[in-house]
Amino acid sequence: MSTSAERESMEYDVVVVGGGPAGLSTAIRLKQIAAENDQEISVCLLEKGSEIGAHILSGAVIETRALDELLPDWKENGAPLNTAVTHDEVHLFTNERKSVKMPNFLIPPTMHNEGNYIASLGNLTRWLGEQAEALEVEIYPGFPAAEILYHEDGSIKGVVTPDMGIDEKGEKKPSYEPGMELHAKYTVFAEGCRGHLGKELIAKFNLNADADPQHYGIGLKELWEVKPENHQQGLVVHGSGWPLSDATGGSFLYHLENNQVVVGLIVDLNYSNPHLSPFDEFQRMKHHPVFAKVLEGGTRVSYGARAIVKGGLNALPKMSMPGGLLVGCDAGTLNFAKIKGTHTAMKSGMVAAEVLYKQLQGEAKAGVDLEHFNQEFRDSWAGQELHESRNFGPAMHKFGMIMGGAVNWLDQKTLKGNFKYTLHDTKPDYACMKPAKDCRTIEYSKPDGKLSFDKLSSVFLTNTFHEENQRIHLQLTDATIPVKQNLAVYDAPEQLYCPAGVYEIIEEKGEPELQINSQNCIHCKTCDIKDPSQNITWVTPEGGGGPSYPNM
Repeated sequence: MSTSAERESMEYDVVVVGGGPAGLSTAIRLKQIAAENDQEISVCLLEKGSEIGAHILSGAVIETRALDELLPDWKENGAPLNTAVTHDEVHLFTNERKSVKMPNFLIPPTMHNEGNYIASLGNLTRWLGEQAEALEVEIYPGFPAAEILYHEDGSIKGVVTPDMGIDEKGEKKPSYEPGMELHAKYTVFAEGCRGHLGKELIAKFNLNADADPQHYGIGLKELWEVKPENHQQGLVVHGSGWPLSDATGGSFLYHLENNQVVVGLIVDLNYSNPHLSPFDEFQRMKHHPVFAKVLEGGTRVSYGARAIVKGGLNALPKMSMPGGLLVGCDAGTLNFAKIKGTHTAMKSGMVAAEVLYKQLQGEAKAGVDLEHFNQEFRDSWAGQELHESRNFGPAMHKFGMIMGGAVNWLDQKTLKGNFKYTLHDTKPDYACMKPAKDCRTIEYSKPDGKLSFDKLSSVFLTNTFHEENQRIHLQLTDATIPVKQNLAVYDAPEQLYCPAGVYEIIEEKGEPELQINSQNCIHCKTCDIKDPSQNITWVTPEGGGGPSYPNM
């Protein structure tokens, strides 16, 4: 440990930024390979949540292919995968009362879940954290990486944790503590969807020069405890159509163990109507009989929301840069055709570990360098899987749910992902929004407090906490744009696309202004993605801030 100016620094072979499945798989595999070769590699992992798993949110139906490779004895070692999928249902919702259940033979192969498990990804991540610690990975929860450090030649030197004790005005409080510099031979960025450092790296190194614009959705989820007679352990239900008449996306209902179910809605963020509220679409969705018959009489236990990266192979940036790698959803490895990303994220981390180990052993001259990681990942089964599903998202965006679904059925069912042509979607999600005057208004019913709820009571269930009087971590490039541009043209859509009530137009001295309730932020990153003016930048708050999701 050394001191530079007022910051202390620590040296590691590898620093991993992010304690999700991709980052933990990178760290675990590095330590495994080192142990197999009787060598020591120092690995440090930073996690911005208060604990490993605190910020993790996913459906989730888990495909265990990567886990089987990484930790083959996961069952014996108590991995929290307890509910095997027993049955799949796919519904086309035609209106608020009716739906058509698709026959099994029409369900695309990517939507079949035999052999998969319904689980809390947060709990699985916590378990992966325990496996990493047992291998002597140094894990620091509550310590986000706030900045990237660069060498004079422009290569990555490491990261810095945020200064603590800075007030809203940027002044040092009595509790001030400078951040810590973490220097590494190699730094792996595994921050999840729309990682703020990953976003910086993609721009700085022009990593997306040969890729389509990345595409996203917002996933909203609730955990419920339901009546035993309404519960079918192992049942997986997916749906499309209503209530999303102004957007594409899909719904889900998964039956866990212990009379618990998870229910949710994914709304693609390329929607054009600024009056649309993903949160309210989700709340009214639960009144459809397919969901209501399961949830009625039950108790809502938890709520959360998170952006989902869904551009697939066509939008995948270059994943290497001098001194660093992007893995998992920080790069965009989710397979949206399966609505799954855990297994591909883990595999990207495992491939990264294998490349980094060889690099650390001085084998770069033999052709194994960070540049080579990109082809190594694409040659892996995860890369091949993304190749086979590369047309899924563009087909839905170009042709809509019905025609796009037909194209995908043909591609996935008949051609096995070997469609001759590659479809592209080159319009960024934020650029799809139309002026409010050109779009229909949408009236949402008041929540009934039984099946549907308001935002503030929902945010309460996320256990979100941010230290008071700190710098706002939702930064505006131009403070005049929210009123002069977003309110005037788009009717302030940030009030609606945010699932946590962070943004609010208030009247101050007779003039409208944007109030940012940053203490409500659940770190979903939707504002950073969907703001039509690209004026909002999400950065890390003080360590440990944000949601603390239980069993999500």
